[in-house]
Amino acid sequence: MKNKKNTLVAILFSVMTLLLTLVPLTSVSAADTDPVYEKIQERGSLIVGLSADYAPYEFHATVDGQDKIAGFDISIAQKIADDLGVELKIEELGFDGLLGAMETGKIDIIISGMSPTPERLKEVNFSDAYMDVQQRVVVRKTDIDRFTSVDDFNGVKVGAQKQSTQEELAHSELIGSTVVSLQKVPDVIVNLQQKKVDAIILEGPVAEAYISQNNDIMFADVQFEDADKQTAVAISKEAPYLLEKINSTIKVIRDENLLPGYIEEAATHMGDDRPFFQKYGSYYLKGTGYTVVLAFIGVLFGSIIGSALALMKLSKKLPLKAISVAYIEYVRGTPLLVQIFLVYFGSPFLGLDLSAFTAGCIAIALNSGAYVAEIIRSGINAVDKGQLEAARSLGMNHTQAMRYIIFPQAIKNILPALGNEFVSVIKESSVVSVIGVSELMFQAGVVTGASFKPFLPILIASVIYFILTFTLSRLLGFAERGMNTSD
Repeated sequence: MKNKKNTLVAILFSVMTLLLTLVPLTSVSAADTDPVYEKIQERGSLIVGLSADYAPYEFHATVDGQDKIAGFDISIAQKIADDLGVELKIEELGFDGLLGAMETGKIDIIISGMSPTPERLKEVNFSDAYMDVQQRVVVRKTDIDRFTSVDDFNGVKVGAQKQSTQEELAHSELIGSTVVSLQKVPDVIVNLQQKKVDAIILEGPVAEAYISQNNDIMFADVQFEDADKQTAVAISKEAPYLLEKINSTIKVIRDENLLPGYIEEAATHMGDDRPFFQKYGSYYLKGTGYTVVLAFIGVLFGSIIGSALALMKLSKKLPLKAISVAYIEYVRGTPLLVQIFLVYFGSPFLGLDLSAFTAGCIAIALNSGAYVAEIIRSGINAVDKGQLEAARSLGMNHTQAMRYIIFPQAIKNILPALGNEFVSVIKESSVVSVIGVSELMFQAGVVTGASFKPFLPILIASVIYFILTFTLSRLLGFAERGMNTSD
């Protein structure tokens, strides 16, 4: 009996030993990869999301005659990609769209001067910090004696970048201030210079870059209790192994003191002394081209969609009419910006991986289709009903009557309004800049960030928009007068 008990104990001990041995082996095996890391390796590239209006972290510069995104964040991203053995790809977005882009799989990681906060940590993980920075208050030189402590901001408008740690700091420490949240840092600078706000909060390195280029602003002697922030890489919670690999790279950067060299390299790209238009003329040409193409595609496919919707709305079949009415009312009742985000960030849920340009074209076409539908419907309704009755009395069916009698007459009513829609789309296409489409307004923002001139680039963009719309309006006027003459 005793031998049996000893045998049983020995067996149980052996089983427990085996289980204890297997558990750590299984754990190590599971930690050797993750879905995001596997996707990066399979693709052969690391897609880094950033907002390139944040010199010296990331900004546009002309390097070897080509427009490239430079900055020490780019050097860090390149080091991470090299250590992973993959190619680096940059996806440029508005800062407030970066987290959403990562959560929907548009980008793999975020390297954009981002700091960990309790709210962000609920959604994503952060790497070890690669830089410690201090938050500073910047004011106009004429107001330098007005602001000396955090108690001097009661009733004062303070500018900060939207969804940034600076925005949180303004709310938490500048008690009584009115926080004005803006999407891009150049917008924050413009608001300060144009006296729309009286103070702004920026990270120290960014503030120094702008102050060095603008003589009318300077640091205020204001000290925050929570001024020191850490800058890190944002990573999906589903990527623990990727996080480990990135932390290894950051440790190398800190141990070998590589960051000062990265910062020095970034500074070399900020010292281009060529004339303004020689440096940035190509940006405006590229942006104008994208704007015209976006508008053309939007109106072209919008006309196809609008024609179908107009005929559905004029149909006597209730289901078709209901679908058309619902679509038109929904699209006309929601902002284009919302529709762009729905298409761009919603496409992964449908199994589609749309580029920013493709998503922008689709959103504009879908939006334009609702307005074109009403233009076509009203143009058809403007034709005397007797024309349709006469055509039917001659033996034509409904389709033939619409094709040969109604549409040729309606087209004269439709074309001028359709041309005006083209003009409107040229202006409205500027909204797609929020998802990184390189149209005119996006390029104006790029020039603003690269040149540290917050007003001039926007003024030039406005002149180009005026030239485009004015020229098109005049051409439409000639065409309309020609059609009236033919009557």
